[in-house]
Amino acid sequence: MKFSILAFTAACVAGVQLASARASTFTPVRPPAIPLAVKSPYFNTWLSAGNGGYLAGEWQQFWAGQTTAWTGFIRVDGTPYIWMGNPGGALTVSQKAFEYTSTKSMFTMNVGGLVEMNITFMSPLTPNDQKRQSLLFSYLEVVVQSLDGPSHEVQLYTDISAEWVAGDRSSIAQWEYGVTGDQIAYHKVYRQTQLLFSETNDQADWGHWYWATKNVNNLTFQSGQNKLVRNAFKRNGKLDDTNDVNYRAINNDHPVFGFSVDLGSVTESINTLYTLGLMQEDAIQFDGETGIVPLTSLWTSYFLNEIDALSFFYNDYATAGSTASTLDAKISSDSLSIGGQDYLTITSLSARQAFGAGQLVGNLTKQYFFLKEISSDGNIQTVDAIFPFHPILNYLQPSLLKLVLDPLFENQESGRYPNTFSMHDLGSHYPNATGYAAGNDEQQPLEECGNMLIMTLAYAQRISDTAYLNQHYAILKRWTQYLITEALIPANQISTDDFAGSLVNQTNLALKGIIGIGAMAVIANMTGNTADGVKYTNIANDYINEWQVLGIATDALPAHTTLGYGLNDTHGLLYNLYGDTELNLGLLPQSVYDMQSSFYPTVANKYGVPLDNRHSYTKSDWSLFAAAVASTSTQHLLISKFAKWINETTTHEAMTDLYDARSKGYV
Repeated sequence: MKFSILAFTAACVAGVQLASARASTFTPVRPPAIPLAVKSPYFNTWLSAGNGGYLAGEWQQFWAGQTTAWTGFIRVDGTPYIWMGNPGGALTVSQKAFEYTSTKSMFTMNVGGLVEMNITFMSPLTPNDQKRQSLLFSYLEVVVQSLDGPSHEVQLYTDISAEWVAGDRSSIAQWEYGVTGDQIAYHKVYRQTQLLFSETNDQADWGHWYWATKNVNNLTFQSGQNKLVRNAFKRNGKLDDTNDVNYRAINNDHPVFGFSVDLGSVTESINTLYTLGLMQEDAIQFDGETGIVPLTSLWTSYFLNEIDALSFFYNDYATAGSTASTLDAKISSDSLSIGGQDYLTITSLSARQAFGAGQLVGNLTKQYFFLKEISSDGNIQTVDAIFPFHPILNYLQPSLLKLVLDPLFENQESGRYPNTFSMHDLGSHYPNATGYAAGNDEQQPLEECGNMLIMTLAYAQRISDTAYLNQHYAILKRWTQYLITEALIPANQISTDDFAGSLVNQTNLALKGIIGIGAMAVIANMTGNTADGVKYTNIANDYINEWQVLGIATDALPAHTTLGYGLNDTHGLLYNLYGDTELNLGLLPQSVYDMQSSFYPTVANKYGVPLDNRHSYTKSDWSLFAAAVASTSTQHLLISKFAKWINETTTHEAMTDLYDARSKGYV
């Protein structure tokens, strides 16, 4: 997913120690943006690396670019310091280290040489636990201890702003303060006029935000104008225990919602835990088997109300931390064994970002996993966006891939899409999966038919779910017939790389379709339709033999596949080769794999192999698909070049899929 460019403005305030004067280590690298709270398309906030990757001195930003202010102060022996955000008016802590894993972003701070802070942002990923995965909540833990030996008087402050609750900053925010029965204090903040299934600047116009911590004896709270609340803490080390009831526009005297806790005399480590989350009862509008209906967030099937869900999540920190560490270790171990540290740099940064594009909805009887096409046009359940997403689902929990595919099958099998080929997406903008009764979606028929066949078989093979193949056999067969007609000699169509424009006889697109036919041959055999299996096997083999004549520049040195048939002076990433290996089809001879592995190094630029010869840009997802089926040396080349770009890029947004292979920037 390509993320939109975020503006960076450096604000110098008198008496503020600038981030550039500090030195921090970054492990494994300093990413272009640091995930802080990333759980869904609407709960998705990052720290831009515009100031070098420092938590203090930079406002956090929603993925689409707008500020979602999250502020932290600490007072040590009466002196206030900023440790998070860019409120100004105080010294800043000195960031000494940053480290990320698949679920955590961890900062180490030196506060005036007196106190050390260890700050952990954790967005749990629990693909094997739908109850926990359904909760759009994230943790913030702050651990404080003496650094120089003697004890110090310490007070800790945090707040969030009303900017979290809506993209329309002129909309009225409303809020309240409360304490649960198990003594969790919370600020509840929301758009006063709730607009169901509506967005502004990609932020939801409905739902309730909960900012919470433990209601300890030395906790104080306050809501109100940002300067008034923050200055109260800086002056007094505590807040007024008051709730401003002048509900107003988000950009009117910028209301914030603060907590202050007096940690007392600190020598050994003391931890403070916060949670932040979004609660939406209705989440998606879906045109399914019974027509257009609202679908509830899955968490509503596990909890009686929002407060019960909040309490569960807050009190679940020990279990969540253990589960997160287990997942971190799994991804780390597997990544290191396959592709070394460079691969772990990529995979561990990808996990939260990948899952942050989706949300679980439904009930205990029927669940769905809906996905937003982030930062392009916002389509929901885009088939060719699911395709690069599906490997992580099959790796961590294949049943989630089924939940992504299910609504696409349900809509089309209910007769709500008139075309004979696969739809491109389920709706022009998330969260409205209301389909295309007129069949007027963006059409990538060859691409999407191939994708649906490949992904359906990939899921079924992973957990031996032949019942799923039987259930959808008729529509899979229909899509296969389209591929039989169109795949070998592709018409002037766009592929998933629609930004590159349409082209006739695309070599890589044809391969996608042929592999789709090969996938259907396996599906037929797995479901006992052996006559179909023989038929599709023969067609796929015949097509692949012809494809090797049409799409390979054998007279070139070195030989390679072309961008389009007969264009022997062209080339492109043959990322669709991945499907042949993923499904263990054996359609293509090893010589094709070897040929491409030998060719890629000859056209590689500093940060990757170009998508094709027309431009210097490349795609990170397709580069890694190509790496997955390449020789060891070429795999290392492709992985290392993207990891190098991550480490050196001058972009300040979440990891992109489209970038210039020659430079540190975007296209």
